[in-house]
Amino acid sequence: MPLPSSLLTFAFVSLGMVLTPGPNMIYLVSRSITQGRAAGLVSLGGVALGFVVYMLSAAFGITALLSAVPFAYDALRLAGAAYLFYLAWQAVKPGGRSPFQVRKLAVDGPRKLFVMGFVTNLLNPKIAMLYLALLPQFIDPAAGSVLTQSLVLGAIQIAISISINAAIAMAAGTIALFLATRPSWALVQRYLMGTVLAGLAMRMAFEARRG
Repeated sequence: MPLPSSLLTFAFVSLGMVLTPGPNMIYLVSRSITQGRAAGLVSLGGVALGFVVYMLSAAFGITALLSAVPFAYDALRLAGAAYLFYLAWQAVKPGGRSPFQVRKLAVDGPRKLFVMGFVTNLLNPKIAMLYLALLPQFIDPAAGSVLTQSLVLGAIQIAISISINAAIAMAAGTIALFLATRPSWALVQRYLMGTVLAGLAMRMAFEARRG
């Protein structure tokens, strides 16, 4: 089992990651606003499956494989940093949109909602960074089975992410209405989102250069 201090620290890291807007949040909010809470929760089921795939991949050695190939590892981290910079720019550029702005999307059935949630999460660089770059830092071989530690840490991340994303999906319409009637709050939300994304991107890029 991981040390209690490692569990607590990783829980805070996971919470910070899920509260940082990204592809998962944008997709879930869009679906919840367009088709209602039920569609958002079905989409969240696909996102949850994506988390499980990442967790199992990390637990069974993909993290170790990438760590053994410095070029591939650094390239992945730098690509993630570049993508987060792109998301930050999308948030603060003139005419930028908040993830809580209403979008006109085609109405999809439950199967497609689930699949799109799954694919969105698999292609989410923020989650890739979490499992490929951050999770291994909380594993201590001296504390027991690496596989067990990976599964426990992954389960914590999934529980936190699903809980927060479910709350966001349920409240998306209310938040969107609040921001629509208060343009100044929407602007603050956009710049806050952009700042957080840019800060995370800079940290990733700095760590990549350092490695």
